[in-house]
Amino acid sequence: MFARTERLLLRPGWQEDAPALARAIGEEGVVRNLATAPWPYREEQAMEFLAKPINPAEPRFLIFSRTGGSPRLVGGCGISPAPDGTLEMGYWIARPYWGLGFATEAGRQLIRIARAMNLPRLTAGHFVDNPASGAVLRKLGFRPTGQIAQRYSLARGGEAACALFEEGDGDSDAAVTPMRSRIGVDEDFRQELRLKAA
Repeated sequence: MFARTERLLLRPGWQEDAPALARAIGEEGVVRNLATAPWPYREEQAMEFLAKPINPAEPRFLIFSRTGGSPRLVGGCGISPAPDGTLEMGYWIARPYWGLGFATEAGRQLIRIARAMNLPRLTAGHFVDNPASGAVLRKLGFRPTGQIAQRYSLARGGEAACALFEEGDGDSDAAVTPMRSRIGVDEDFRQELRLKAA
């Protein structure tokens, strides 16, 4: 399955993508925000990930920016089972592309795919020390459940506090707003999460 947005191409990963994937995700600041990616993340780990079979009911994509030349790998996204059995949306963006609205744009497309597949409402979460991801989820129409759960992170080598979200009724088709102009908007929510995690 392939999908296109105004600026992005979402497609399954291929073995040939392993070097680009290792370069894009292979930074501790990116990997530590994911649950199942190891650190360090090298080409060997990229090849193992790309060799895993894809369940059609749990789509996963690499995210490429569409340019005048060759597309550039900027991140990944997908839907997979959460620890509680619900279907959870996840995503990551390589550090050079933070703040450009790519996570929001890819997330909107992933939600459209989930609706087209008649999947149940999605859940999501983010480690509380990654509040920018919470801002993305809110822009996508997710709402916080008010629950903080301990989630294992392979890269961190242990559990960390994770804020849980559920898909709301909001309009996830609104215009993409670059993150740099949104960073301070959710400070009250971040403070609330810090208090709950303490």
